Amino acid sequence: MTLQGNQGDTGIGGPTPGTIRINGVDVRTDAQTKGAYLTHAFFWMFAGLLLTAGVAAFVQTNESLLAFAAQNFLLLIIAQFALVLVIQFGITRLNATAALGMFFIYAASLGITIGLIVSFYTGESVATAFVSAAGMFGAAALYGFVTKRSLAGLGNLLWMGLIGVMIAIVVNVFVGSSTLSLIISVIGVGLFTVLTAYHVQRISQGNLATALGSSEKAAVIGALLLYLDFINLFLFLLRLTGGRR
Repeated sequence: MTLQGNQGDTGIGGPTPGTIRINGVDVRTDAQTKGAYLTHAFFWMFAGLLLTAGVAAFVQTNESLLAFAAQNFLLLIIAQFALVLVIQFGITRLNATAALGMFFIYAASLGITIGLIVSFYTGESVATAFVSAAGMFGAAALYGFVTKRSLAGLGNLLWMGLIGVMIAIVVNVFVGSSTLSLIISVIGVGLFTVLTAYHVQRISQGNLATALGSSEKAAVIGALLLYLDFINLFLFLLRLTGGRR
């Protein structure tokens, strides 16, 4: 991938104002197109969430699927993690349609594990966690879109925080500490709230499109990132405030 010209270059044959050139193709960076990048990503994100919710609801009405999810929970988690890695790190070699198909496979498979998890909580607490997650996600997304402050410098810190939370979760599987679980949940809520704002800004500014050289691929990766932000925010809130059956 090569970058040619600068934003606002008006030389003959160069990009038009408000664009940068990627592999000879103008990628617009004006406000209207920034909104389009975000709209495209949100569209696929919401489609993925609807698929996950539909599968989760079906799983809760099917005892055999609940038993399958319980017996193969670890295997499902490993397979889902591998699928996310394939999408994120293989996106440059995948076409947009294949990447989108893998995203929907991931969203459907996650519906199985989500269906099992929420079955341990009361319906009221699940609804409360979902509404709370939606509110926090929406506020963070709005901030990431409208703020003029660059959040790029948070990238490394957020990545280290994410790794730290994952390690702490694995450790707590063996320790079984309720106090550590509470701390992890609080940190997780804060981490994925900030990640939402960070990812929204990256998507809306066209950073993903620039890096991938394709707005279609950027929409898929953007949808995956936002989907993961929301799902994790919901799950941490559920662990933090949810009432078990």
